[in-house]
Amino acid sequence: MENFPKVFCGWSWEENKLFELALAVVDEQDPRRWEIVASMVGGKKSAEDVQKHYVILLEDLQFIESGKLDHKLGEVQPCVQVDCTQSVYWTDEDNNLLLQLDIN
Repeated sequence: MENFPKVFCGWSWEENKLFELALAVVDEQDPRRWEIVASMVGGKKSAEDVQKHYVILLEDLQFIESGKLDHKLGEVQPCVQVDCTQSVYWTDEDNNLLLQLDIN
């Protein structure tokens, strides 16, 4: 994953993966959510950094779900229905990253 695009605001692939996992385990209602997520990402990002990264993620998801984004840049495509009953597989790599979070 060394070639992970640097368009992700200076976040490495590993940091993004840890960020995603941290979002999955930290309660949205926790008043210290962003501080906890920042520490779980590795401590190099501030609470403000992770909160801004989250806002960007939400904006990206809204754009993708709008059906206006396709793998071909510059082309607007109609929305495609996705089968939400398909399983998502948890990989050994995901498990190892979760263990690195050390949430105890």
